[in-house]
Amino acid sequence: MAVESNSPYIFLVDDEPIQNEMLKDFLSEKFAFNFKTFESGEDAIKELHLNPVAIVLDYHLNAHLPDAKNGVEVLREIREHNTDAKVIMLSGQDKIEVAIDSMKYGAFDYVIKGETAFSRMENIINYINEVNFIRAANKKYKFMLTFLGVAFILVLATAIVMLLRLNSNY
Repeated sequence: MAVESNSPYIFLVDDEPIQNEMLKDFLSEKFAFNFKTFESGEDAIKELHLNPVAIVLDYHLNAHLPDAKNGVEVLREIREHNTDAKVIMLSGQDKIEVAIDSMKYGAFDYVIKGETAFSRMENIINYINEVNFIRAANKKYKFMLTFLGVAFILVLATAIVMLLRLNSNY
């Protein structure tokens, strides 16, 4: 799928480059986003100014990089930057406590690595797209309603002024 340079970003953050590339290849066939891969959360945080739509974040980021922050620490820092990015935690952990911990700190969803992980990721990103589309449409409708309301008030005020002038002439 051809990606425009002004397309929004999705960040893929995993300390296993092969996992990042496989997910990037899979998702880039499905979506017209710019994908940026990172091997550490710290590197991804430095690029938050690109305003990614979503961030796929590995839970165990410090498996190969012992000094790196883990996924939950990175998630908390992303939330401190007050970004609207939807963070999807991706983990080999099949423990409910890990999922709950991720959601508690602001993860949008939690996906367990496995044979269905990529298709789940596709479904989640489709959902994020739909929500973003509806929000953008809602924002336009609110603007139009405000504009029409102001225009109506101006027309009404003009009509009242004209009626008052007309009545004062008699």
